[in-house]
Amino acid sequence: MILTVEVFGVIDENAYFFIDDETRHGFLIDPGAQADKLLKIIGERNFTVEKILLTHGHFDHIGAVNEIQRALKIPVCMSKGGNYYAKDPAINCSAFVGEPIILNDVTCLPDDTEIVLDANKNFGVKLIPAPGHTTDGAIYYSAEAGVAFVGDTIFCGSYGRTDLPGGSHVDLMRTIREKVLTLPDETILYTGHGSQTTVAAEKNFWY
Repeated sequence: MILTVEVFGVIDENAYFFIDDETRHGFLIDPGAQADKLLKIIGERNFTVEKILLTHGHFDHIGAVNEIQRALKIPVCMSKGGNYYAKDPAINCSAFVGEPIILNDVTCLPDDTEIVLDANKNFGVKLIPAPGHTTDGAIYYSAEAGVAFVGDTIFCGSYGRTDLPGGSHVDLMRTIREKVLTLPDETILYTGHGSQTTVAAEKNFWY
């Protein structure tokens, strides 16, 4: 089950629940704002969130992390280099919107880590490094489900900005070509903002 929840902070953003139907355990991806709204959904739907997964460390993707982590006492996972963003409000850009955010308890995972549920070892995602929008960009890919949570790496007919700390247009174009568009055509791309898309649709845009 994938549940998309649009959360409204300084910037609207898509948070995602990726939940195993059998156990109702799963992951919460990019809780950017409105912790109370996300916690209410968890309670109402009887979800057990085992981990928070972050596609990158910008403020609009991490704004609700501390409150949810305190409530649920669960790990927060980022790609390697995540602490660069997690611990510096200037780098994660929260300082510039008047709400400085510091994440003090994150686990930075190596490239290509397979993240699986304790409740079901057959349910999980692979962390694919995706630098460009930020240096710590990550894609969480499930081949079995045919889905990828891509954050701000790519959007429907567009892509993430590269003019913020750690951004690189060259790296982002390489990531899109080599890490996104090489996934199977039918893969659904769940983006950080806006509507979902597919690899096939984006190939038509890019080529």
